[in-house]
Amino acid sequence: MSLELIQKGVDCCRNNAYEKGIEFFNSALKEYPDHIEALYNRARAYSKVDELEKSLNDFKRLVEIQPLNPSFIGDYAVALHLNNKNDEASIQFEKALQLEPENPYRYSSRAFFKDRIGDHEGALLDYDKAIALDPEDAIAINNRGLVEEKLGYAERAKKSFEKSNDLVGYKPDVEKEIKPEPKIEPPKASATKAEVLKTLLTKDGLKDFGKFTANLFKPKK
Repeated sequence: MSLELIQKGVDCCRNNAYEKGIEFFNSALKEYPDHIEALYNRARAYSKVDELEKSLNDFKRLVEIQPLNPSFIGDYAVALHLNNKNDEASIQFEKALQLEPENPYRYSSRAFFKDRIGDHEGALLDYDKAIALDPEDAIAINNRGLVEEKLGYAERAKKSFEKSNDLVGYKPDVEKEIKPEPKIEPPKASATKAEVLKTLLTKDGLKDFGKFTANLFKPKK
């Protein structure tokens, strides 16, 4: 019965009916309070309706159940950040990275977090590590360029943007250089929490800006 309720909740969320989806997840969790899939999906749904403290509580419970799951820890770190608990978030980002030291996404997500809290030099170091592990990650390279711009490294930023453009197949029209080259910008410090969630709260967050697909509604293993 709980699996049916979860599936109904997932279907609701795919149709942007997050409140209704939460009701189904609540019903499933009444039967099985620590059901991983129900908790994970409810945490995601809460984030979509700006119930960020409730989302945080669900991600915290997931980490308590699976304390060595780097995906849950990474999402918990994001939830902490969105609840203005940056010191705790920093610890959790580090834990996720220690569990997956060869995963470039761990460095990219921590870099994005560091950039948002004003640690631009730290963000740059993390982007460098992410790119060393995945030299063809165009968005990480582009985002590194944005940080380089903030630090005043104009030539380095230009090279990062050019490399990112090459990887995605974008070629500026040299005869019509009226418009600046497009950049894939992350949310600025004043961005809404929803925009940050789109960028970080998925395993492929820096590449897929938060669509609720079937894969996103499966708990991360």
